Amino acid sequence: MTRRLLVPILTALLMLMTVSAAPAAEGGHDELVILNWADYVDPDLIAAFERQHKVNVRVVNYEDDDNRDQLLLATNGSGYDLVVVNETRISVYRAHGWIAPLTAAEVPNLRHVDAKWLDKAPAAKGHAAPYFWGTVGIAYRSDLVKKPPQGWTDLLQPTDDLKGKVAMLSSSREILGMALKATGHSVNSADHHDIDEAMRLLLAQKPYVRAYQQSLLNERSELVTGDVQMRMTFNGDALTLKRFNPNIEYVVPAEGTGLWVDYITVMATAANAKLAYAFVDFLNQPANAAQNAQYASFATTNAAAEKLLPAAFRANPAVYPDAKTLANSEMFAAMPPRVLSYRNTKFSQLLQN
Repeated sequence: MTRRLLVPILTALLMLMTVSAAPAAEGGHDELVILNWADYVDPDLIAAFERQHKVNVRVVNYEDDDNRDQLLLATNGSGYDLVVVNETRISVYRAHGWIAPLTAAEVPNLRHVDAKWLDKAPAAKGHAAPYFWGTVGIAYRSDLVKKPPQGWTDLLQPTDDLKGKVAMLSSSREILGMALKATGHSVNSADHHDIDEAMRLLLAQKPYVRAYQQSLLNERSELVTGDVQMRMTFNGDALTLKRFNPNIEYVVPAEGTGLWVDYITVMATAANAKLAYAFVDFLNQPANAAQNAQYASFATTNAAAEKLLPAAFRANPAVYPDAKTLANSEMFAAMPPRVLSYRNTKFSQLLQN
């Protein structure tokens, strides 16, 4: 068993014990448990919700999509009230019976959300609230990198001076998808020859890669310290890191990228479903959604909130890509099981020690 497989499984077992044996919330308050990316909700909003509803919010973080799936499989979807999930997994979670209905009846502020984001993932309709959307791109240290990256090959075929100073995400969807894009194919290609070609590119890049992992979003990030000079990352994460080091820049490569949308779901086994719906409604109050977008540096799916955002935020192409970038990019799509199995089998070779 590889370390990559062992760590999520051990993490899942520990989480299962923690969820099932957790002590009562402090002060006798109810507890709302959210499974989410790190630093993906403004802590000030969480604190405001806790005060308003006299509840304790506990956020459990996952490292990437694969890790989230492992955690949920370990508990059969139980132990959490809310889960943030991307557009390609909602149908799978629904098939497992993990997700409860979520409509304007339960979440009145859902009326503020731009309906196009529900159209992007038909399985989300009636079962999920769109949250943030964004891009996958390249973050780099402009003061350390000799040549600013313009295309995916600048990251995937780095120069010798970048050996050991490149970092990648850890999810097969993003890494394999961008390698497919670099080789002239769709990020969603199901063709074995396309996938094999992309894998050859990634295997050749491996000696240059310091780590396959989600970046820390604080001053200890290797991109902030300079131990990493170029990495694959999500747009909002790059902008968050730029707060710690202004020399960090973000670019969507000329070939385009994969566009993603995250959604909030209420779990069918939620211990506090009423509070879970209230939290989703709270986040979709336009002023709160605008505040949350600026905290996370991601584009909001809340149309009313967009009108409250500062002009500079709305005009930032790293947050809201321009028309050319969008035209060259494509939404990540759900994969048939046989295709997903082939892609994951191939991708696992990359992360083997």
